[in-house]
Amino acid sequence: MDLQAHLNTITGFNNLELLAGQIVEGFISGMHKSPFHGFSAEFAEHKVYNAGESTKHIDWRLYARTDKLYTKRYEEETNLRCHLIVDNSSSMHYPALKSSILNKPNKIAFSVLASAAIMQLMKKQRDAVGLSVYAENFEFYASEKGSERHHHMLLDQLNQILIKPNKNNKTDTYANLHFIAEKLKRRSLVFLFSDLFQNEIQQERTFEALQHLKYNKHEVVLFHTYDSATELNFDFDSTPKRFEDIETGKSIDVFSENLKDAYYQSVNKYFSALKLRCAQYKINYVSADIQRGFAPILSTFLVERRQFL
Repeated sequence: MDLQAHLNTITGFNNLELLAGQIVEGFISGMHKSPFHGFSAEFAEHKVYNAGESTKHIDWRLYARTDKLYTKRYEEETNLRCHLIVDNSSSMHYPALKSSILNKPNKIAFSVLASAAIMQLMKKQRDAVGLSVYAENFEFYASEKGSERHHHMLLDQLNQILIKPNKNNKTDTYANLHFIAEKLKRRSLVFLFSDLFQNEIQQERTFEALQHLKYNKHEVVLFHTYDSATELNFDFDSTPKRFEDIETGKSIDVFSENLKDAYYQSVNKYFSALKLRCAQYKINYVSADIQRGFAPILSTFLVERRQFL
C-alpha cells in the first residue's frame, strides 16, 4: 500500500477522532504524575460547594449519589471559546510522512493530531471550538461552536490537510492572522500551530498581526512546531547533500559539515529571538517539538483553560 492509500485508510474524521481519543486517554492516564491530578475530562458542569455560599444551586441528586455537596455551574461559567489556527504551508509538511502519523508524525500531522486532541478535551468540557487553516492564501474558517455536527466538520477539515498536502506553497502568516483577528468577534483562547520559519521582516509583520489578536482581548498561545531531529540538531554526515526549500522548490548543493556550526548559531539565535518577542508581547510561547509528543500541548491547554475562565 502506498503512502497516500495508507493516509486515506487511517484518516477520515472517525479514525482521526479515534487517534485523538487515544492521545487524550494516554495523557489523562498519566496525569496522576502531573500537577493536574484530580482533573476529570468528563466533569465540567459542577464545582465543589464551599461553606457560606448560597445553597440555591446545590445538586441534591448528585449529593444523594456521592454524599458530597456540589453546586451547578451554568454554561456561561464553564464554557470556553477556543480558536485553533493551523499553518498549512509546505514547510509544515516536513519531514515526509513515511509511516504511522501517530508514531512518527511530521509537523503538519503533529499539528492536526494535537488540534484534534484539544478538540476532544473541549468536547468533553462542552466548550466551543473554531478552526482556521492558511498557507499563502486563506483556506478555511469556521467560528466557534460546540455541536457534534460542527465537531465532525472540523475533524473532516483537519483530515483534508493530511490527505491533500500542499506543495511549493509559501506562507503569509501576517495577512491571514489579520483576517482571523477581524473574524473573531468574541473573546477567545487562540492557539496557533506554525513553524514560523521566516526572515526578520516577515517575523516583525507576524508579531504585528499577533498584536491585533491581543488588542482584541484574545489570549494567544504559539505552539512553535518543529522537528528537533533534523531542523534543530542538523545531524547530517560529511557527504555532499542537496537541500531543497519545499516552499519555493529552490535547491542548493553543499557539504553539510561546512555549514553545521553556522547553522546552529543562526537557529539558536532565531529561537531565542522568537521566545523574547513572545514574552514582550505577552504571548505564551510553547515549544512544540514533534519528537516530544503531545503532553506539552495538552498540559498547556489545561493551564490556559483554567486561567482563561
